[in-house]
Amino acid sequence: MIASLTGSVTAVTLSSVVLEVSGVGYLVSVAPRHALELSVGSEAKLYTALVVREDAFQLFGFSDQRELELFDLLRSVTGVGPKSALSVVGSVGPDEIANAVAHEDDAVFRRVSGIGPKTAKLITVTLAGKLQATFSAVGADLVSALLGLGFTDASAREALRAAVGESDAEKLRSALALLASSKSGHK
Repeated sequence: MIASLTGSVTAVTLSSVVLEVSGVGYLVSVAPRHALELSVGSEAKLYTALVVREDAFQLFGFSDQRELELFDLLRSVTGVGPKSALSVVGSVGPDEIANAVAHEDDAVFRRVSGIGPKTAKLITVTLAGKLQATFSAVGADLVSALLGLGFTDASAREALRAAVGESDAEKLRSALALLASSKSGHK
C-alpha cells in the first residue's frame, strides 16, 4: 500500500499530477480543485489510496488525511466507485459532506456530476453513522480549544454546530465570532 507520496511535481493536468519521488514518477488522480493548487517544479505531499483493479493499479491523491478517509468511506457506498468518490470529495469538501449527511440533505450530492438521486440518497443513508465517528476527533479538538478559552461545553458545541468554514481554523474563527457576539449581546 502506498499511503503517501512527497516529491517534485513534474506534470499537472486537470485530473492528475505526476509526482517524482526518488527518480520514479507516480501518476496520481486528483480532484480538479487540487490540481489547480499544484504547479510544475513545486514540492507536494499527497495522501494516497491505491485502487487495484483487474486491469490497472491507480493512485488517488488528497491534500490531507481527512479527505482520504472520506474518499474511502464514499467508496463503501453501493454504486460509488473511486472516480465518483474523488468527484464528491473534490467538489463538495469534507465539512459540507459531513453537514449534508448530518442533515440528510442529498441535494448536495446530486450537484456532483455522475451522482444521481438514488446514489445521492444512498450516500446520506450509508454515511449517517460512519461520518460522526470519523470526524469526532476533529470536533473534540475544536471543543477542547474553546473550553481552554473559558467557554462552557454547551456553548462551545452550539457555536461549532453553527460555525461555517472549510477548514478547522475557519470553523474555530467562526465559532469564536459567534461566541463573542452572543456575549456582547447579553451585556
